[in-house]
Amino acid sequence: QVQLVESGGGLVQTGGSLRLSCAASGRTFSNFVMGWFCRAPGQDREFVAAISRNAGRTDYTDSVKGRFTISRGSAKNTMSLQMHNLKPKDTAVYFCAATTRYGYAGTYYSARYYDYWGQGAQITVSS
Repeated sequence: QVQLVESGGGLVQTGGSLRLSCAASGRTFSNFVMGWFCRAPGQDREFVAAISRNAGRTDYTDSVKGRFTISRGSAKNTMSLQMHNLKPKDTAVYFCAATTRYGYAGTYYSARYYDYWGQGAQITVSS
C-alpha cells in the first residue's frame, strides 16, 4: 500500500514563498513518476508540475513556469515543490500524486495517469 503525505502548506502574502514536501511510503520512490496538482474552490483538479522517474525531465503548467520548481529530495522517498512569487490565484489545495505507469510524455499532466494521491495541503495567498 502506497501512502503519500504532503506537508508545508500555509498562509503567505503575495510575493512570498512556500515549499511543499511529499513523503512516500510503501514502495521504492525512485520507481514513481511524481506530480503536483491543485484544486481551487469550485474548480476541478488541475495539473501543476511533474517529474520523471530519473528526474531527467520536469514539466510545469504555464502559469507557474519560472516560479515553481519540482524536485526529488535528497532524503529517500521525498519530493518537493518550491514556490516563489506566490499570487492570490495560486490559492488552492495542493495534492501530491504518484504512478508507476509508463508513458510519461503526453500523459504526465492528466490526473487519470496517477494512481496514488496524498490528502492535500492548503495554500492560501493573501493580497
